[in-house]
Amino acid sequence: MTAEQIIAELKMLSDPAKVADLERYAIKTPKWFGIRTPEIKAFAREIKKLVKDRHAIAAELWNSGIYDVRAVAFMIDDPKQVTPEQMDAWCADFDNWATVDGACSYLFCRTPYAYDKAFEWAEREPEFEKRAGFSMMAYLAVHDKKAEDDDLTAFLPIIERHSGDERNFVKKAVNWALRQIGKRNLALNKLAIESAKRIKASGTKAGRWIAADALRELESPTVQERLVRKSR
Repeated sequence: MTAEQIIAELKMLSDPAKVADLERYAIKTPKWFGIRTPEIKAFAREIKKLVKDRHAIAAELWNSGIYDVRAVAFMIDDPKQVTPEQMDAWCADFDNWATVDGACSYLFCRTPYAYDKAFEWAEREPEFEKRAGFSMMAYLAVHDKKAEDDDLTAFLPIIERHSGDERNFVKKAVNWALRQIGKRNLALNKLAIESAKRIKASGTKAGRWIAADALRELESPTVQERLVRKSR
């Protein structure tokens, strides 16, 4: 099955009325078919069974620039074949938060280069490239079950340093990364809470929001009780 055939099949699922879903979730992208996420996921599962060289096809799909097609690309690509160069090229193409988070969740956080790119991208200036760094941190805290505490603790100074960024999609990702690290275990919870308090003390508007939201969750009885149970 070729990339052109895949795109043609996706186009048949297109429904312009579904663009309301994108607008509802503040997803702004220039090219889209209008396919809901559950449909894209189901489609990608079937394509994985039909395509022999998923990595090559994923690259062609990504180059289409179409929002829904790019989602299929990161869902079917093989993380073992992904290179740092590909990650940087795709990162430079990011034009909305959903594609950022999808690529980081389904693909990039499962590559050997995930930690390096999390640090690197967090220092970038463009909003969605920067978000990708913190999205990666959040997903690594969730998906990398073999990660040592020190691996995730290393993200906290970066989170603190960029907590003053007022841009919506950056500050939300900074907050998200902090919360996910803090929900990993009791030791990381303590360190994340300490980071949140330093962020709060920094006095920036974005920092105050990030800290208040993170502390509300990380210090909550629900999270504390779950982490205590997990530690036993």
